[in-house]
Amino acid sequence: MKSVRTQLTHRRSAALLITAFTLALGLLTASPPPVAHAADNGRWSVFPAARKADKGSNGDHRAYFRMKADPGRTVRDKVTVSNLAKEPVTFLLYASDAYNTPRDGGFAVREPTAKQRSVGAWARLERSEVTVPAGGKTTVPFTLAIPRNAPPGDHPGAVIALDKRVARAKGTGVGIRQAVGARVYLQVKGERAPGLSVRDVRFDYEVPPLPGLGKDATVTYTLVNSGNVMLEPRVDLKAKGLFGRTSFDSAGNKLPAELMPGQRVRITQKWAGPPPLDWGSVELTASDKAGELVASGSTGYRTVHWGVLVTLALVVVFLVVGVVVRRRRARTTTPN
Repeated sequence: MKSVRTQLTHRRSAALLITAFTLALGLLTASPPPVAHAADNGRWSVFPAARKADKGSNGDHRAYFRMKADPGRTVRDKVTVSNLAKEPVTFLLYASDAYNTPRDGGFAVREPTAKQRSVGAWARLERSEVTVPAGGKTTVPFTLAIPRNAPPGDHPGAVIALDKRVARAKGTGVGIRQAVGARVYLQVKGERAPGLSVRDVRFDYEVPPLPGLGKDATVTYTLVNSGNVMLEPRVDLKAKGLFGRTSFDSAGNKLPAELMPGQRVRITQKWAGPPPLDWGSVELTASDKAGELVASGSTGYRTVHWGVLVTLALVVVFLVVGVVVRRRRARTTTPN
């Protein structure tokens, strides 16, 4: 399935920046959940419309949509598109499901032509196309009609404004379309069942023929959100070598920032300068932010060449044999 892969352009913001190259959109990275700043790319921004202010309040300046509803209910809200350019711009508006990019866990959204299963399927915008004047804003109402059989749990997505114009990348014939979107965090009420697992832990290292000549090693593993709740996982990784000595310790890694329900992410951890003569096991412990979920995995590792080990073993054997032979000779030559 084709996908639109996105990056949050935060200053700790909820922005989704999507760059399209002839309908195949480029991968950007993700960032943590944002504070109240509009999502923008310097030319236009997309954000939840401000709600009416209560007494003594300045209104509701939201960076993203956070919704909670029972199955069968309809949620209503509004999205605002602000044109920061000096000319009017026409945008296509649509909603989409979100997912984690497999390699780095980035927050990504499906293409508008891809099959949508939650936010992208349930959202209906009052207008699918808007022309926003230079320096102006346009607010568009939309609804999220939650089906009666909607599965409970968290359903992330985004409301996106895609520039209709196709630009040309400098020095190439590649067409570029850009979009900005505001995240949607929808929670369908019902039983919440968090789940986290660690799978396929691997140690990769090109063992050098001589100790001390090797490059950096890597530890690769897969984090899987097997539940229906958004997770903020952290990972503690430790390698224990000969005699239980800790050879590598990397605690508190927080990638991806948000692991969505049903998603898996393959993560690679660099191990710079592993010890030249060592072998043992790599132990990995993953947990969520609240510490209620804990999952673990492990794999063996070796940083010494088999040829070196064989040579060392032969040297030890020869030394032992030499000692035994000398002792026997000493006994035979000792006078009674």
